[in-house]
Amino acid sequence: MQKIKLMSHLVAGYPSDELSLEAARALVKGGADILEIQLPFSDPSADGPAIQTACTTVLKRNYKTADGLNFISKIRKEFPRTTIYLMSYGSLIYTPGVENFCKKAAQAGVNGMIIPDLPFDHDEGLTKSCKENGMINIPVAAPSMSAERLKVLAHAGFPYIYAALRTGITGSDTAINKETLDFISKVSEGGSKIYGGFGISNGSQAKALASHVEAIVAGSVFVRLIAEHQSDSAQLSSAVESKARELTGQ
Repeated sequence: MQKIKLMSHLVAGYPSDELSLEAARALVKGGADILEIQLPFSDPSADGPAIQTACTTVLKRNYKTADGLNFISKIRKEFPRTTIYLMSYGSLIYTPGVENFCKKAAQAGVNGMIIPDLPFDHDEGLTKSCKENGMINIPVAAPSMSAERLKVLAHAGFPYIYAALRTGITGSDTAINKETLDFISKVSEGGSKIYGGFGISNGSQAKALASHVEAIVAGSVFVRLIAEHQSDSAQLSSAVESKARELTGQ
């Protein structure tokens, strides 16, 4: 069976800088092609309990944006060929200035930005600033979008679009059914490649989705494993790597 392409999600600094780095290593070893690294944020409204808890835990340490970018820099140096996307929320990007933030992100080794609450057509200059700094902006499409708006996004010329496969919060199981696949078809009809996720946690889901997307996206499942095994770094690494292998079909 051909390897399934995987974008895996990490919360920077969770549960510690050291264990977060161990988890990143395990993900790459397990076959993750893309690391989506989330800068912790105090109101991750679409994130389920696992990611909310992770963000809160890190922020209690007075973790700053600069700490997250330093973490990304370490991963970039260790894995120069791994694609790294930075995921966060608009306020962290807008407050220091979009152009300024994008410049710093690019210097840290980021390849692209996923900022769910900056709409693709009112992104405060994010797409432009990404392009000027050698990165891409990856907008998010959701099933709650109107058909008209979804069509505009699909034909807006983005190289990649992140398709959130259902409404609600991430972390709950997502059924890969005809409705899901129809949504993916609509998002991709303009030629953009699709990253599909939101509740992907097992190999059967990954196999059902793989042929319809550029890469599957898995997040909460890894954050839960990291939380479960944080007292033993060897077990943490083993569990994360094993799950990555399951999702990539290896």
